Amino acid sequence: MADHLLEDTAMTSSGYSTTRRLTTDRPSCFGPESGALSALLKTPDSEQKVAEGGLRLQGFYKVSQNEKPLITVITVVYNGAEFIEQTILSVIEQSYDNVEYIVIDGGSKDSTQDIIKRYEHAIDYWVSEPDSGIYSAMNKGIALASGEWLNFMNSGDRFFTKNSLSEIPFDDLNDYEFIYGDKFQNNEVVKSFPLEILRSGVIHACHQSMFFRKNIETLDMLRYDERYRIYSDYDLVARFYRNECKFFYHRSPVSVFQGGGISSDVSSQKRKDKYLSVYSNFGVVGIFRALSYRIIAYRLLAKTDRDSKDGS
Repeated sequence: MADHLLEDTAMTSSGYSTTRRLTTDRPSCFGPESGALSALLKTPDSEQKVAEGGLRLQGFYKVSQNEKPLITVITVVYNGAEFIEQTILSVIEQSYDNVEYIVIDGGSKDSTQDIIKRYEHAIDYWVSEPDSGIYSAMNKGIALASGEWLNFMNSGDRFFTKNSLSEIPFDDLNDYEFIYGDKFQNNEVVKSFPLEILRSGVIHACHQSMFFRKNIETLDMLRYDERYRIYSDYDLVARFYRNECKFFYHRSPVSVFQGGGISSDVSSQKRKDKYLSVYSNFGVVGIFRALSYRIIAYRLLAKTDRDSKDGS
């Protein structure tokens, strides 16, 4: 019976990156004795949970393989009906054929949930329930992930092409804990900065173009610190860097970044988060570097603005 269900599901979902390697054998990571690398099958039931669904709840799962490591893509959304479909399609239409897809909805009041349901036959697990912010939702995704590599492709953003995942040599990167590439924004490719810029309080690449390895060595690092309401993405990357994890630079665009979001606006909260995180990761020297970089960047920006006005 299980094999029959598997065949029928594969037929109705033909061509999706998330349905080509389904199995009805429940992976050990979901078991009660799975050890440190356990994963939640679903979020805990509560009165606040609005709805949930996906392949897992129908008894279909994914497993990582040597030649095809399992890539978990996590999408966080709240009232994102305008853009969530393009994000979902960019994930499930990837040519890479071992993708686990998790969607965390913060209890949207618009039609977001209806759109997610439309594609739940190609989503491993989705849930709609209130959370305490974007990083809380992303931490839920980490706890639910059973893949070797985790990517956060939030609503409105998408992969650069259908081959973005296939072009990354995941099977040759067993010695690495972090993969990153460039981004495409405002109709141009934006190259990543050198890694050393992390010491100055600046994230070196687009968060949607990053992949974090989930294994025993990274478990203590792989969590967003929710104290930093705006700068927690930088803090997570800085933690990997500070702990001397191996970074692999994929010299191509990985994501199309829509822009905006809570980290794009300059605010006192953002500055507070930034300097607290820099101090936590790099100490007083890091604060000095961050302040120096800010002064230099401000002067360069002012010069560019003057040059632009002089030439107009």
